[in-house]
Amino acid sequence: MRMAVARSLQNVHCTAGASTVKILHILSQRPEQTGSGVYITQMMRHAHAAGHENALLAGVPADYCHPVSPFCSRTWLVRFGTDAPAGLPHDVVGMSDVMPYPSTRFRDLSDSQLASYEACFAAQMRDAVHCFRPDIIHANHLWLASSLVRRLFPDIPVVVSSHGSDLRQFRTNPHLRDRVLAGCRSVDAVCALHSLQRQEICELYGLPEERVHVTGVGFDDELFSCELKPAAAPVRICYAGKLSAAKGVPWLLRAFERLEADVHLDLCGSGAGPERDAIVAHAVRLGGRVTLHGNLDHAALSHVMQQAHVFVLPSFYEGLPLVMLEALACGCRLVGTRLPGVEEVFSALPASTMRMVELPRLREVDSPFAEDEEIFVGQLADALAALAGECRVAVSLPSGAAVAAVLDSCTWAAVFGRVEQVYGQLESAPRAGARSA
Repeated sequence: MRMAVARSLQNVHCTAGASTVKILHILSQRPEQTGSGVYITQMMRHAHAAGHENALLAGVPADYCHPVSPFCSRTWLVRFGTDAPAGLPHDVVGMSDVMPYPSTRFRDLSDSQLASYEACFAAQMRDAVHCFRPDIIHANHLWLASSLVRRLFPDIPVVVSSHGSDLRQFRTNPHLRDRVLAGCRSVDAVCALHSLQRQEICELYGLPEERVHVTGVGFDDELFSCELKPAAAPVRICYAGKLSAAKGVPWLLRAFERLEADVHLDLCGSGAGPERDAIVAHAVRLGGRVTLHGNLDHAALSHVMQQAHVFVLPSFYEGLPLVMLEALACGCRLVGTRLPGVEEVFSALPASTMRMVELPRLREVDSPFAEDEEIFVGQLADALAALAGECRVAVSLPSGAAVAAVLDSCTWAAVFGRVEQVYGQLESAPRAGARSA
């Protein structure tokens, strides 16, 4: 097995007839709809194109029908919402507290539910490793599933991609930290979204810097592109993401109310519970100025972005938001909060293309102080109005060297190239799992 890894990782892309690397990809939630689902799909797609063989283990609802994929040879599923074998009786446990589908929060699991969660995933992991015999395990999120797979298989190289939500869970669920650290401290490599997140991972998990690599996140440059924008009458502003307070949507709607009447808002995404209901009720009160699109597949979302002039993501917490890259590729100007990942990737863009809004002070990870809300709403409205004004003057696509540099470095092909280099470095580094086993 180890010789196969060495032979197949000598080059960035495998050539015909070369040995392949067998990669078991693990995601503890649905392999679609969220950013981590898009990520794992693209990693498998580009690994397959590079000559590697993929298998997938994921957590899904009981009625989930996994599509046949030419990029994945085997699939193992942990089913939630069922008492059947390899199933758990509650909804999928989401890495975010608000998911775009029915979900359970980690903080609400009892000790017995946590034990069942780990036992169910462990059974599927053992079966997948026994049947597929992976050379590398590539897990997603520095959280319970990644910790578990490291503890179960100390002799197989384990790479973990962090998406940001795992770091939030680490902070908000202190009772689970020991379980997480038990395995995550000894993974062989971590793929981080940006350099500040890399530093945060090292501090939170006690990992040495040489094991944490900045590989970023990408967009589908075949699907998300644009050559021409419609006339800015009305100016169309697009939001895509969960309909939740953590994403800043209630404050976005308040800011939108302050804009001129020739501006239209497209809200793309779904949510659950009282937060979603309050957002929908507010949007309905704004009448024909807001369109609620619900959850969109990638093709439908790209079409909305191609018609939009400005994209806004007023989130209080993100890793590196994929939707902002997709929107920029579709010719949208951008408004975002000054989060570390947003600033690192987009700060070189000119003011005519990108406006950053200062975050309000937060009582918790995603809950602003009441006295700061009006300032935040005003700054958000000002940024949107400024870019709407740019669009009224000239409906042209954002362009220039800075825009090209951002997009060229963030295609999925470029991201997978950096991830594949991490795979290759595993052969020259001491085994982290073996050292701690």
